[in-house]
Amino acid sequence: MSKFAPQSADDISIATIRALAADVVGKANSGHPGAPMGMAPVAHVLFTRFFNANPKNSKWFNRDRFVLSNGHACALQYILLHLLGYKLSMDDLKQFRQIDSLTPGHPEAGHTDGIEVTTGPLGQGFSNAVGLAIAQAHLGATFNKDGFDLINNYTYVFLGDGCLMEGVASEAASLAGHLQLGNLIAIYDDNHISIDGDTAVAFTEDVEKRFQAYGWHTLHVDNGDSDLESIYNAILEAQKEKSKPTLIRLRTTIGYGSKQQGTHGVHGSPLKADDIQALKSKFGLPADQSFYVPKETYETYGSVAARGAKLEAQWNDLLASYAQKYPTEYAELTRRIAGKLPDNWEKSLPVYKPSDAAQASRKLSEIVLSAVVPILPELVGGSADLTGSNLTRTKTMIDFQPESTGLGSYKGTYIRFGVREHGMGAIANGLHAYGGIIPFVATFLNFVSYAAGAVRLSALSKHQVIWVATHDSIGLGEDGPTHQPIETAVHFRAMPNLDFWRPADGNETSAAYYSALTRRQTPSILSLSRQNLPNLEGSTIERALKGGYVLHEVQGEDLTIVSTGSEVSIALEAAVKLNSEGIKTRIVSLPCWSIFDLQPTEYKLSVLRSGAPILAVEALSTLGWQKYSHEAFGLTGWGASGPYKKVYEKFGLTGPNIADVGKKVVDFYKKKGGEVISPLLKAIESIGGQHL
Repeated sequence: MSKFAPQSADDISIATIRALAADVVGKANSGHPGAPMGMAPVAHVLFTRFFNANPKNSKWFNRDRFVLSNGHACALQYILLHLLGYKLSMDDLKQFRQIDSLTPGHPEAGHTDGIEVTTGPLGQGFSNAVGLAIAQAHLGATFNKDGFDLINNYTYVFLGDGCLMEGVASEAASLAGHLQLGNLIAIYDDNHISIDGDTAVAFTEDVEKRFQAYGWHTLHVDNGDSDLESIYNAILEAQKEKSKPTLIRLRTTIGYGSKQQGTHGVHGSPLKADDIQALKSKFGLPADQSFYVPKETYETYGSVAARGAKLEAQWNDLLASYAQKYPTEYAELTRRIAGKLPDNWEKSLPVYKPSDAAQASRKLSEIVLSAVVPILPELVGGSADLTGSNLTRTKTMIDFQPESTGLGSYKGTYIRFGVREHGMGAIANGLHAYGGIIPFVATFLNFVSYAAGAVRLSALSKHQVIWVATHDSIGLGEDGPTHQPIETAVHFRAMPNLDFWRPADGNETSAAYYSALTRRQTPSILSLSRQNLPNLEGSTIERALKGGYVLHEVQGEDLTIVSTGSEVSIALEAAVKLNSEGIKTRIVSLPCWSIFDLQPTEYKLSVLRSGAPILAVEALSTLGWQKYSHEAFGLTGWGASGPYKKVYEKFGLTGPNIADVGKKVVDFYKKKGGEVISPLLKAIESIGGQHL
């Protein structure tokens, strides 16, 4: 017997969702009505028959996760959130795409109640969903016990043709198949339409066969417009598959019910008023009423919300029993859910003296990880096939792998991402979005550029993702210009809510990790050297945590040299030469611009003070240094292949040459005459004294 009677509350609800999608986009005169109208049936079946969540507590930990990867269909998600009783009113729907509304142009995590991850750039949400599924598998394996299946939720993701064309989705799908993530169910809106028109012009592959090759379980529903029974059965079958993720190919008609259904005309443009009226009449809704929701639809979704509240209450009872039987595990789980670090964890951070041996900052990073990983089991991550170069797998780590592979277990915290930098970054966003995990990921700094789309969404979404980015300059040597980052730091330093750290020694590396682990709403990139760096006189964790500080002080200076990372020791060498020649030179280390910018103005002006010219030195592009220095010496073009010391010599990044450059700077400003004002002070004065 069918679970879906004709002319039932289900049909009314689906018609209501379709009409609301047209109204929401129409009132805004902007957006994408077609996909929400086409996917209304599967959304209704999923949320009324399968989805476990409590709208009154959108952060219930064992809720099912839903991701709308084709974020242009966000009107659909907003409508569902409203009907289910999340903190999203009808007035909010009417404010779609308006400034400061709860219904922005694409879903934003942390902005709208019930949104798990920020989507819009295609393929990102799908990849986030893989991260959410990994997180559930790991935390379930870590904390579940016999009789206590505490963490067992599903992750559902809707995606479209555009998501499947994006390379990031391919990377994530490939890894998800290898990892046998049976808790992941992807529903592909196969409507054959993209912005350019019919997908026949650019996308004709057999998606099911592609995903089968990845190791996925695949299903299909040929009539996603109205065959609710088949949609239901496909999702039910997907839930039964425990050793593979499932892709359900759902054939739909974009803009179903409108005069333009099945065409790209309904993809990204509002429907005309007469079309909306005809649509409503066709579905038996009042043609003259906008944003109309029948009582039956609210009742249908109200019962879903009540079911979710009951499920959470049952889960809370189970958690309380778990606390009695497994108090240690309970304390650890609840600590991690709350996002609290263990007391005194920071005492494990290594501290260095100038007499300690010089080491590459990538090695110093490994030493930090070796110290903190046993104390912070929430650190889960890995490398994009560069483990031996990034030095990210510590001796106590176990690989995150299906036990059937014999390579590890889901309890493992080290993920072998393979050569999938972009997928890795997007998956890490999903790991953090799940909760209870601080993800770290690693590659060469140059190849973080491959993942820039995911990094940007980390920053926008406030995901605490830590990038261990080694081989951070021309100092990597023989691999040459293809691998030597020149412009990379400029890009990421310009990104809002992203901390780009370039530590100069061991204490600064420990400070970078302290900051990255405590800045709960900010991602960090740790830019680390391949070559050895000496431990510096005057560096401490506390001083470095200000983002910038005076490493070598003199009074009545003729010159200040400010630098980062591997060039700080070169600047110190230059200062020794300059001071010996009577040119008083002070040295500032500026390992993290964004952290330094947060310091009080008085402090910043004491570090980069007026009175003498400031020269910046860095083995990267000099763009951006004008905020902190009068002059800058660095790279104006690509690097070169060769032993790193020879490469540094080629580009003049040596103590003697920087000393010569410093002399020229001092001479220039003496001839110029007048007071030398700190660039920071000029910037403050130019914006009326506001805090920078």
